[in-house]
Amino acid sequence: MHFRKAQKEDIPAIVRLLADDELGSGRERYENPLPEEYYQAFEAMEAQIGNQIILALDEEEIIGCIQLTIIPGLARLGMKRAQIEGVRVDKNYRGKKMGEALFQEAIAIAKAEKCGLVQLTTDKERHDAHRFYERLGFSASHEGMKLIFKTEKETML
Repeated sequence: MHFRKAQKEDIPAIVRLLADDELGSGRERYENPLPEEYYQAFEAMEAQIGNQIILALDEEEIIGCIQLTIIPGLARLGMKRAQIEGVRVDKNYRGKKMGEALFQEAIAIAKAEKCGLVQLTTDKERHDAHRFYERLGFSASHEGMKLIFKTEKETML
């Protein structure tokens, strides 16, 4: 297994991973052609310094992804933090330490960027993920909240 930063041509494989999940299947649209919104979002990420998707590959097959965003801030004496989102490992590779290796890669990048902490949010229904994150040393130190806006397309339905 090796890692690399995602490129535009990887978007279909990333969306496949995001959609192949009990919660993601209701939130993502893995279809051919992919909705243009995925490409627009990737371009916006590429334009933002410190925002990337790291891919785990077995040979040349994409088997996992994790979005890592480096966030500068004033709090905690100007400490930078790393935010992790969109973590997925192909179902055929789960339980084989691939997710752990992907996290270790993201954490190494965060340390190299001089971040003082790595944070993530996780859906309350992902009990297996919670145990996985705790095994990696994460603690449920905060209660998270979200305010979700409907897109223009959703309000038209």
